[in-house]
Amino acid sequence: MSKPKRAGLTVEEALSKFMVQLEANGRSEHTQAQYQRHVGMLAGWLGPGARVDRLDHEDVARFLASPEARSRRGGGLKRASSMNALRSSLKTFFAFLRGAGYTDRDVGRLIQRAKCRPGPPRGLTAEEQKRLLETLRREDGGRDYMLFHLLLATGIRIGSALALRVEDVDLVEAEIRLPHAKGGRVQDRIFLGPAILEHLESYLADRREGPLFVSIHGYQGNPMDGGNPMGPPITARHANRRLGFWLERAGIARKVPVHGLRHSFALGLYERTGDIALVKEALRHRSIASTLVYASVDERRLRTALP
Repeated sequence: MSKPKRAGLTVEEALSKFMVQLEANGRSEHTQAQYQRHVGMLAGWLGPGARVDRLDHEDVARFLASPEARSRRGGGLKRASSMNALRSSLKTFFAFLRGAGYTDRDVGRLIQRAKCRPGPPRGLTAEEQKRLLETLRREDGGRDYMLFHLLLATGIRIGSALALRVEDVDLVEAEIRLPHAKGGRVQDRIFLGPAILEHLESYLADRREGPLFVSIHGYQGNPMDGGNPMGPPITARHANRRLGFWLERAGIARKVPVHGLRHSFALGLYERTGDIALVKEALRHRSIASTLVYASVDERRLRTALP
């Protein structure tokens, strides 16, 4: 049995090395943040200085069964899907440590995901989408309106949207390029329908370069008076806060994250076409398995198809 590369590596040190490998592998910022959070929970539960070479599968099992792992911040137990995500993160982390030679065994080998049916995607109904966009058009008319309209009209991920630059928008061909796709993949084109194309033409005006969605602190002058948008793009966290604000303004009581706008797009496209392969292509999923969740929520088709 080979000797570990470094005896006495702490969980915190091991996590730092793991994060470097994730970035080197081109994993998305969202994925990296999730691994950081999940493995960080284990490190906090174990306490400072816990060494990876002294852990065994029973330590991992006790953590996963602990209230710290199973409870939500606001109280109550986590959903089965959330616990499965935690299990997957730890299993991948410990497999990395063994594969990299930092430990001589994989203490996460016995971790298994619980069998559970995933819940339906959380999105906005067609009526809620209409109310949201009307409120944004009437009360904002600027960056927030453009961002949330784009997400609802194309289904692109929030990370991809916030990475867009003016140069990525081709108004002549009615498409946008997404060079910063999930996992580092390049998505050549996302097609634009007439309504979102017209909105983009108005929003861009004479702009030729720079981030498409700029932080208000990046504006020169008053953005409400047509200030010059220069500076860094807004963050995903800020976009979520802004969406929450506008949902409330539109009289929509449900809390829907920005990613829910992608679900809204997919659900609407499937309802209009009934073509799950078309939805897969629109969302740029690698596997049809990721797209089938949108088909599973439409029980009306099953009811009408029965003899």
